[in-house]
Amino acid sequence: MKIYKTLPIVLFIIGFIYGLFIPLDIFKSTSINSCSVLPTYSFFGILVNNIKIVFYNLVGGIFLIPVICNLLYNGFALAIQYKALALIKNWFFVIITVIPHGIFEIPAMLISAVAGFKIPYEVIQYLRDKKEKPITEEDIKEFLKLALISIVLIIIAAFVEVYITPKIANYLLNK
Repeated sequence: MKIYKTLPIVLFIIGFIYGLFIPLDIFKSTSINSCSVLPTYSFFGILVNNIKIVFYNLVGGIFLIPVICNLLYNGFALAIQYKALALIKNWFFVIITVIPHGIFEIPAMLISAVAGFKIPYEVIQYLRDKKEKPITEEDIKEFLKLALISIVLIIIAAFVEVYITPKIANYLLNK
């Protein structure tokens, strides 16, 4: 498998694992304990926030370092959020409030990073004399396909996060 396809997953996991080892004792004494069971967010607000991450990955790949930092940060931030929420509530709560939309959102972020790394990877291959042209029509098609898939998944994730996840969580939490 090509490195540009595996690197985003590895970076995200490294950030996530690092976040799991950060102590969260500080959350026990803050007002975060008073957060509502299921905070409400707007579809548009969540969509805009997540689209920013996807576009950042798509465009930032040209410079490599921003996407590397973005993947490490998002993995780290996700782990911290999950741990904090588990500390306040419990792991069951975390699972039922994250999995329904997370199965779309996390792959969308990773796919956008793969797309973002695609073009620099192909240019590097060209510079190493492994290709005749730096960017082929096929490279552009693959980039656009991955970009479209990640955007569609982000839209689905935002919809699920706002309209489906709260219903599933409320149902399971009230049982």
